[in-house]
Amino acid sequence: GDLMLTLAVEATIHHLDLTAHLPAAPGPAPSGLTATRAALDGLLGRPVPVDWSDEHYARAATGRVPLTRDERRALGPDADRIPLFA
Repeated sequence: GDLMLTLAVEATIHHLDLTAHLPAAPGPAPSGLTATRAALDGLLGRPVPVDWSDEHYARAATGRVPLTRDERRALGPDADRIPLFA
């Protein structure tokens, strides 16, 4: 189970990488995004304290997009832990 979940998270993040500049391309499966959010929250140690979409959370928490000043402020000390994994 853990191996399959890890593969689903990796596939979801790589799907986001591949479609980042293709706005008409279909996004990853909602179940993959849900698994990714759960994995990132687990690494953070709690649900992320900002109102991010699953896609933005995956991109920001893995260093695909930089955190804005407002996001850093909202995250507080947790901002220094990002990326949670690359």
